[in-house]
Amino acid sequence: MMAYLAEFADTFPLFNVFRYITFRTGAAMITGFIAVFLFGPAIIAALRLRQGRGQPIRADGPQTHFKKAGTPTMGGLMILSGVIVSTLLWADLRNIYVWTVLLVTVGFGAIGFYDDYLKVTKQSHLGFSGRARLALEFVIAALTVGAIVYAGTGSFATSLAFPFIKEVLLNLGLFYVVFGAFVIVGAANAVNLTDGLDGLAIVPIMIAAAAFGLIAYISGNVNFSNYLQIHYVAGTGELSPLCGAVIGAGLGFLWFNAPPAAIFMGDTGSLALGGMTGAIAVATKHEIVLAIIGGLFVIEAMSVIIQVASFKLTGKRVFLMAPIHHHFEKLGWTESQVVVRFWIIAFMLAFIGLSTLKLR
Repeated sequence: MMAYLAEFADTFPLFNVFRYITFRTGAAMITGFIAVFLFGPAIIAALRLRQGRGQPIRADGPQTHFKKAGTPTMGGLMILSGVIVSTLLWADLRNIYVWTVLLVTVGFGAIGFYDDYLKVTKQSHLGFSGRARLALEFVIAALTVGAIVYAGTGSFATSLAFPFIKEVLLNLGLFYVVFGAFVIVGAANAVNLTDGLDGLAIVPIMIAAAAFGLIAYISGNVNFSNYLQIHYVAGTGELSPLCGAVIGAGLGFLWFNAPPAAIFMGDTGSLALGGMTGAIAVATKHEIVLAIIGGLFVIEAMSVIIQVASFKLTGKRVFLMAPIHHHFEKLGWTESQVVVRFWIIAFMLAFIGLSTLKLR
């Protein structure tokens, strides 16, 4: 919305700052933080009043988690409110990528909200039907990828780019829609699995948002993309303010989610933010780099897959408990040790992922 003011820069020279994506990204970050920080207490109070006993705690989980009983969930509503308001205020709303990523964010957030609602009202971990949830996620993701392909250029729109190899493109044709949908759904559910400890998921999400905010800015700038020899994707730079909004809203949420958490993100936030990250990776043609930058989420998801497969095939478990953050809790790590060490891993993986921008 504020981007429109740049059209009046000839009359009001000060409005020229609204042309710059960097300025609007910083403003989106500040706006997102202020929105969540100011309205967070009221949202938490309302959710605590409506949810009663809050999110149910796993009976087979670490004993230290039982003291969290009664903590409200659906904190993703706080984050999404800050992200949406800030994005609508600071991003260029004429850009199709902005609306496309918001579509998948809101769509996945709605699925997560319904799942959280069922868990809270039934006081059970059995929320939305797994198959039905995945089916809806794939429909939303496929529509999102279809819109991204429509906004793209020629065969490049359906091609897969590879890090470290600047000249190679693999044109997947219509199968790219399926591939892109898999990336988005996979990212959403990987983040969802990671969200099991206070602050564990939100900081890696902010790290990923910062990394992809930079990637989107460079990919959408013909000069920078040519200099770094990465593929230019016109218009993706406007995803940077959205990423800035996620960082700001995430910081605001972390204020209340820091141990001991006053509220949990819930599926409302984890599915939405994971789907959003996947959609940005698809839009910027950095799907493979997402597996590096979001490597922590990949590790968490793989630990669950390995655990389930091992138990079904051999009757034995590889980990003391999955996802893997619970395994380390069972080994005796404190919750804060797990969280901070996993944050460090997320930082290092993001740096490795960003290094692919130069090593080409």
